[in-house]
Amino acid sequence: MPANALVSSCTSASVIIGPALAGFLATAVSPAWILGLDAVSFAVLAVQVGRLGNVAGTTATAAPIGSGRSAAGLNLLRGQPELLGILALTWFFNFLYGPVEVALPLHVTEDLHSGANLLGLYWTLFGVGAVLGALSAGALRRFPLRPVTLGIVAGWGLTLVPFGLGVPAGVSLVCFALGGVVYGPFTALSFTLFQDRTPAALLTTVLAVRSAALLTAAPVGTALGGPLTAAMGPRTVLAVSGIATIALAVAGAAARVRGRRPPAPRPV
Repeated sequence: MPANALVSSCTSASVIIGPALAGFLATAVSPAWILGLDAVSFAVLAVQVGRLGNVAGTTATAAPIGSGRSAAGLNLLRGQPELLGILALTWFFNFLYGPVEVALPLHVTEDLHSGANLLGLYWTLFGVGAVLGALSAGALRRFPLRPVTLGIVAGWGLTLVPFGLGVPAGVSLVCFALGGVVYGPFTALSFTLFQDRTPAALLTTVLAVRSAALLTAAPVGTALGGPLTAAMGPRTVLAVSGIATIALAVAGAAARVRGRRPPAPRPV
């Protein structure tokens, strides 16, 4: 848990710096130049990763995962309702987050009649909250992880609902910052749940399947967010995303309660 929380905190910290820097640069240069600078930064990262190739080659002594272990990992995932439930919850959570990526910028420009500075402030405050939340993930280990994870999902949804009520920008900024605090521990907690419930020999395979499945969630949600925002408006999409996320948490809690019930006795 502490290691997962540290990785999650580093990721959230990047959300603070990136949007804040973009908002500052947008006042001085064209957005096209900012996108070009972003592309150059990826090229620099690619070069740096390439320089690590020899180091990776000397440390990777484990044998590659064969088809037998891959099949065993997939069978384990299919045979573990709890793991499948965690994966489904995480997938739909990321999926319902996707429309926020589309609706929030349009909410800033169309509903609030503002620009890049305010949008950067939204994401910066979210990032600050997410860092604080991720750093608190270690303390949450004292509590049952499944209920805490469901509470995080419901809490994130609640912070989006005020957007649909037409609250002032200052109120929605506070809500988005609180959303970051709530969202921050989720990645570390969900990852830890998978690690705790997977045999060490199959952990790499199971986590690879998890990552492959989750890669589709946010892009699909973002693609759906485009037509939804055009049809319903950004403010409504943000609120609907929040309400749907709360419903997801309720469904997850109901599934957990059903799973803990003892089977009904068969009639003689």
